[in-house]
Amino acid sequence: MRSILPVVALLALAACSPQPADKTAEAPAAAAPTTTAPKPPKADIPAGDYTLDKHHATLVFRVSHLGFSNYTGAFADFDAKLHFDQNNAAVSTLEATVNPTSLTIPAPPEGFLAELTGPQWLNTATYPAITFKSTKVETTGPDTGKVTGDLTLHGVTKPVTLDVTYNGGYTGHPMDPHARIGFSAKGAFKRSDFGIAYGVPAPGSTMGVSDEVQVAIEAEFSGPPLAATPSPAAPASNP
Repeated sequence: MRSILPVVALLALAACSPQPADKTAEAPAAAAPTTTAPKPPKADIPAGDYTLDKHHATLVFRVSHLGFSNYTGAFADFDAKLHFDQNNAAVSTLEATVNPTSLTIPAPPEGFLAELTGPQWLNTATYPAITFKSTKVETTGPDTGKVTGDLTLHGVTKPVTLDVTYNGGYTGHPMDPHARIGFSAKGAFKRSDFGIAYGVPAPGSTMGVSDEVQVAIEAEFSGPPLAATPSPAAPASNP
C-alpha cells in the first residue's frame, strides 16, 4: 500500500494542475505492481570464539522511581565471551562478568553512589562481581532469539532470559581484519529475587523504587581473523 502512495499523490497533483483547453486529457498510467525486494543473503560469518569489543558495548538498566520516571543507570566495566555459530544457535554460549563498583548514574547526590554499592543495595564489598552464564540459546525468528542463563547477583543465582536481536556482521575488513557481529538484547528480573528488596513499594503503591529491573544491552564482538587472500601463483620460468 505504501509503495503506491507516491503515484496516487502525483496523479492528484496532475488533476489539480491547469490543462491546455485544446488537448485531450490522457488516462493516467496504471500504478506499477508492488514487489518486495528479496533480502540480501547473510554474510557467511565464521563460527568460533568471539570477545566483547568494549568500545562498542553498553549495559543499561532502568527502574521505576515513584511511578514518575524510569530511572536509568549503567555499568561501565563489564566483559563477555561468546562462542557463536550463526547456523546452529543451540551450540552458541555466552559468559559475562560485570564489575558492580563501576555503577554510573546521572548527577548522583553526594554519597549516593556509595549508598547504592553499600550493604542495602549491591553490597559490592561482599559480592564483587555480577555474572551471567547461558544455559540455553534458541531462535525465535530469522534474526531474533532468546538466551536463557544463570544470573548471579548479590550472591544469589537465578535464571534470567534475554530477548536478543542479531544485527548481523561481516567476515572482516582491511581496517578491521577480524569477523565482527553485533547484538541488541533486553530483559527484566525482580531484584527482590536476588535479596535486594530495600525500597520496593508496598503492594498497590508506587512509593519507592520498583522491584522490576529492566536491562538493555548493545554489544559488538570480534572473532576469528579475516582469511588471507591466496597469492596468485608465480609464472613458471622458461627452462
